[in-house]
Amino acid sequence: MSIKTIAFPDSELRNRVIARIPAHQRANVDLVVYSDVEKSAKLSRDDVDVVVLPYLDSGPTIELLDELPNLSLVVTQTTGYDPVAHLPERGIQVATASGVHTGGTAELALTLTLASLRGIDDAVRAQSARIWNHKRNRSLQDRRVMIIGAGEIGSAIADRFEPFEVDLTRVATRAREDDRGKIHSVEELPTLLPHTEVVVLITPLTDSTNKLVDKDFLAQLPDNALIVNVARGKVVDTDALVAELSTGRLHAALDVMDPEPLPENHPLWGTPNTLITPHEGGDTSAFEPRVVKILAEQVRRLNDGEAPLNLVSTE
Repeated sequence: MSIKTIAFPDSELRNRVIARIPAHQRANVDLVVYSDVEKSAKLSRDDVDVVVLPYLDSGPTIELLDELPNLSLVVTQTTGYDPVAHLPERGIQVATASGVHTGGTAELALTLTLASLRGIDDAVRAQSARIWNHKRNRSLQDRRVMIIGAGEIGSAIADRFEPFEVDLTRVATRAREDDRGKIHSVEELPTLLPHTEVVVLITPLTDSTNKLVDKDFLAQLPDNALIVNVARGKVVDTDALVAELSTGRLHAALDVMDPEPLPENHPLWGTPNTLITPHEGGDTSAFEPRVVKILAEQVRRLNDGEAPLNLVSTE
């Protein structure tokens, strides 16, 4: 891969990456800010080989990628890459920030689960109203927990749940064994769901996982089961979830939704037994140093003619 020009979304990120790389490890590439290309007398869109997408609100940048005739690589600051999943079919490689958000997302999956089970959201509302409302809530201890998604983040979530003495089941696209034990196939869900009290979603969004959690999926869960979504909003059929939550039969703790941002008048805001955070899973104080580190390594590799980390497979 012959790379000459890498375009960053802003000068602050570019400068932090530059500060981390010795000059000789970036001597063969130009690190520019995408918006400055239009103003430059020396550069044009034809010169841009690599684009680093913004972490948030990457849509406008993705819409402009068609205007870069020599683009060969797009680098995300996210683990998920569904907005640019079509690019490899056009010969444009995609490299993700896999690993950057692992700890933060796993933390939030555990936090949402504990907060919902232990009624922390109700306690906060009671505190605001100055109401002392003692009640017995469910513990995470002894719960039958299912994690759907057995990748890096799914494994990190499993690591954080195990000390809580849960009965843990893991599910992925295909059944297999690993160092932790058995991973079930999604085809086994009909036999597993009726015995599951907490479902944590961390599967990638693909054609096969789009609306995986639909009306039938939810109907198979026992009363008072909890859905925790830290994957992608479209993994869940929102209308089906709202219908179940509205009856009070199920609980949900959601960091991701469909649509996002959730409109002010959306019925999901008002459903009982629902805890919502605004897609903050990986956006913690740990994010910036880790994303700068991986972007610096990507620049070093491209400078030396090596393959980038975390290339998306086209198989």
